[in-house]
Amino acid sequence: MSSRPARVVAGTQLRRVIRQVASSKTKILLYVVAGVIGMGPLLVIGTLLLSTAGEQLASGSIDSADLEPVPGVVSGVTAVFLIALTIMATIRGFTNVADVDEPACPLISTSLRNAVVGLVAAELVLFALWLAPLTLVLSGSFAYGAGTPALVLFAPLVLLLLLAVALPIGFVLGVCIRHLLTVYEPIARYRTPLVVALGVAYFAAIALGWIGPLTVLLFDLLGDSPLGWPGHLLLVGIPEVPFSTAKAVAGVAGVAVIAPAAMAGGFRAAAFHWFADPAQSDEEPEEVKSSDRLETVLDAAVSKPVRTVTVTAIRRTKRAPIRLLYVAYPLFGAVFFIEELLETGTLPKYGAVALGLYVVWGTGAAFTLNLLGDHGPAMESVLISTVSGREVVGGTVLAGVLVGAPVALVVSPVAGIVSSLSTIETGLLIAGTLVGVVAAPVLATGVGSLFPRFGSVRVMNKREAVMPSKTAFLVYTMAIMLPSLSGAVLAVDGLASLVATGLTTLLSLAPTVSPTITARMITAVAWLVVTLGIAAPFMSVWYAVRTFDNYRPY
Repeated sequence: MSSRPARVVAGTQLRRVIRQVASSKTKILLYVVAGVIGMGPLLVIGTLLLSTAGEQLASGSIDSADLEPVPGVVSGVTAVFLIALTIMATIRGFTNVADVDEPACPLISTSLRNAVVGLVAAELVLFALWLAPLTLVLSGSFAYGAGTPALVLFAPLVLLLLLAVALPIGFVLGVCIRHLLTVYEPIARYRTPLVVALGVAYFAAIALGWIGPLTVLLFDLLGDSPLGWPGHLLLVGIPEVPFSTAKAVAGVAGVAVIAPAAMAGGFRAAAFHWFADPAQSDEEPEEVKSSDRLETVLDAAVSKPVRTVTVTAIRRTKRAPIRLLYVAYPLFGAVFFIEELLETGTLPKYGAVALGLYVVWGTGAAFTLNLLGDHGPAMESVLISTVSGREVVGGTVLAGVLVGAPVALVVSPVAGIVSSLSTIETGLLIAGTLVGVVAAPVLATGVGSLFPRFGSVRVMNKREAVMPSKTAFLVYTMAIMLPSLSGAVLAVDGLASLVATGLTTLLSLAPTVSPTITARMITAVAWLVVTLGIAAPFMSVWYAVRTFDNYRPY
């Protein structure tokens, strides 16, 4: 195995990842937000606490008896951190690293071992880019307070040792999982529901609060286990803190044994997976049968062009469900509702309304928010056919209603029953949701026609799909939310006064402006927004039909 080809593979992989991130301003913004939200509090709080702890240790204000549990704590934290790194590396291995870009290039140009080493090395650099600054800041703050610069040298070394173990193991596990889901036919046949089930289980664990107790359990189980022995290196050079030299040496030696063994397993797993043929799916005939049944049901209700557009839209979504991944993003907010439901046994009223509103929003976003772009390369064929804009818009809206209405009939009654809504309020919620799942797709047609997107975007990792534009998302969401909030202002007693008071207080902070917002003004604006919200679907569908009939792809 030559080191130069492995370096070339690693460098190429790094450039690809950096280009993918740098080419999207949205992705850069998301990474910045994730870094600030995820690491910002940890850096601030950790820096203050560790600096204070270092100062107390240097001043001798901590008794030696209080320092005896420190090696066990450091070892346990190191072990839990190693498990977390391995899980993240496994996820990366399954979703990204095991799915090689243009596999014929690296697998023909160099040996498989060079390819594996290069990919794992690239992952090591990417992980280090995130974790090394955090490690240096936290270790530096303690070292500054305690006056022990040795910690700044040993902390990056411990991080490197943990990555050297976690990444090869994660690569092996990721390749094996991907092989089962894409090649091993008995499992690959059900990979979509399996992936969905894993995602639901993951978010359920977060919603149910299992992550914290599980972390504590792992800490208690692993304690001073061999998985945490490399952490004893962190205690070298810190006065008064006991540590085991034998465990530190054994931890380094263990890494020197486990890392090469895991890499050898990675060579075998990659060879077995990369040169295997993917499993053949037999889902296509069943999909065609279900589409034929839907056509039969619609035969007596709508014309043939509308029926064809409806079935095509649903079939296109079934073939590439990943294009609807964006519709599921707001469900992350349901975690808060689940927590309150578990604590109180009742879903709050605003939670039931929010779920109904989400069903309405998702129905419009799923099929009709990119009316022009969803046709893709077939757009010219559609334009030269005899189908009219009215039929295309009607068929696409019908597809959204056929999917959204059953969901509304399930979600809104259940939300009303488990919440504190009365029977009348639950009935209003059901009726409002059903009206919304008809109006929202109609509204989305015009918004999507005004802000279309024809090119595909990277949804996750290497999967691409044609999605609505960000402007269409924003405008459509605001067109749903503003009338809904205005309706709430009109329906809830005292809410207009509360909003007026809040806006008046906010505007009073301006140095030169101090207007007074009254409840009557808020009510008038709310009536105006509701009126525009009622008229918007009619104007939107008119614009969509007109735009489609007059559209030219050049």
